[in-house]
Amino acid sequence: MIEALNYFFISWVDVRLLLLTAAGTFAGIYIGAIPGLSVTMAVSILISFTFKWEVNSALALISGIYLGGVYGGSRSAILLNIPGAPSAIATGLDGYPLAKRGEAGTAIGLTTVVSVVGGFIGILALAVAAPAVADLALQFAPRDYLMLAIWGILLVGSLSGGSLAKGIFAGALGVLIGSVGLDPMTAESRFTFGSLQLTAGISYVAAMIGFFGVAEVLCQLHELKLQAIKQDVSKILPSWSLLRKYLPLTARTSTIGVVVGALPGAGGDIAALMAYDHAKRTVKDPSRPFGEGAYEGLVAPESANNAAVGGAYIPMLTLGIPGDAVTAVIIGAMYIHGLKPGPMLMVETPHLFWFIVGSLTLANIFLLVFGLTGIRLFAKIVETPKPILLPVILVLSAVGAYAINNNPVDVYWMLGFGVLGYFLKMYGFQVGPVILGMILGPLMDKSYRQAMISAEGNPVQFAGEFFTSPLSLVILIALTLTIASQSTWWKRLRGRT
Repeated sequence: MIEALNYFFISWVDVRLLLLTAAGTFAGIYIGAIPGLSVTMAVSILISFTFKWEVNSALALISGIYLGGVYGGSRSAILLNIPGAPSAIATGLDGYPLAKRGEAGTAIGLTTVVSVVGGFIGILALAVAAPAVADLALQFAPRDYLMLAIWGILLVGSLSGGSLAKGIFAGALGVLIGSVGLDPMTAESRFTFGSLQLTAGISYVAAMIGFFGVAEVLCQLHELKLQAIKQDVSKILPSWSLLRKYLPLTARTSTIGVVVGALPGAGGDIAALMAYDHAKRTVKDPSRPFGEGAYEGLVAPESANNAAVGGAYIPMLTLGIPGDAVTAVIIGAMYIHGLKPGPMLMVETPHLFWFIVGSLTLANIFLLVFGLTGIRLFAKIVETPKPILLPVILVLSAVGAYAINNNPVDVYWMLGFGVLGYFLKMYGFQVGPVILGMILGPLMDKSYRQAMISAEGNPVQFAGEFFTSPLSLVILIALTLTIASQSTWWKRLRGRT
């Protein structure tokens, strides 16, 4: 135990490792806040500089930028309604209405603190319950991932109070757009119409910037909402009474984040949505209606997606299976440094496991420090006069879209999706399900075909397997209840009672 503690505190007492962790966290926050510059991209670029580094230095920097980047996506979601990462889509549902009320400082301060609490819960789960959570993750079959993907799209379609039918349509549209390109299993072209540009598919990041950034600019121009909003930044740090009030919700949604984050391929995107849905269904007296600036709508997704970081490390370190795209990149970095993530990692190199846990803990502390600084400066973004701010948003959106692949075609896609998002919003459709459809569509496609192969192509056997596995049955019931709860007859029944 003493030896484990020594490894845990290595990055705390070594000044070089301490500074690298701090630099990674700071960079992650501000990279994550820039639409188009995802944390996955940041870690990928970073790894190329660490090939000749000592392994501890590389892992310390990666830990910081990972935690900071996941949190940073909430900044642009709250201030501009442009999520810096897909996991911040749910944050924008209530964060942006708070900014429009002049409470951007309060919103960012609250998200910072609950993100840190969620991060600590995720790290604690990594340190204490890694084998147990990893065993649970292994119980998920392809059919379970299929239902999780469908569930995620349905959740985001109903979360902001819109029509479930419109949410399903938007999600299906996203799945269709996400299917463009090469088939992941056969490498055959799909919906490319002979275009070489389409064989690589359509970037969901370019689409996200267009649907949220450009579409929001067009909507504000349409509604002539050009008056700057004065932000109250006199009180940034949430009061203890407010934090104590939301502590039970933070604990529950962080647990959701750990479990979902540990599912290979799920990550913080689905975790944030499920946490938001949990809050919407369990909080009986929210501070405001959900979708109109409820604090609970910030607490749930932000605590969950940061807790999912610790969850994503669990299958990576114990099984050698990435929990999300970032940990897939980190696995590659570990192999480059001569490490072998998997069941033998904790047996052969236990010091590495505890060093990673210590680095993540330190990065989470720096997240609190850096997250609570610069808020007044960030709040000035919303206070900028709209005739100046809106063109700047368009320019930043174009830069972010181009930076994805250094390809001007992505800028055209961004503009096209911006116009499409504008018309969807004008007719009451949510754009969040479109993005989730693009992200989860490949997972649905792959999981469905794997499940059908395991059922030997027999639809009856395929359907029957949902009832033979307790885990599949639980997810199926939850999915059915989600659909039923949005139906007209259910709402009428609740109205009578």
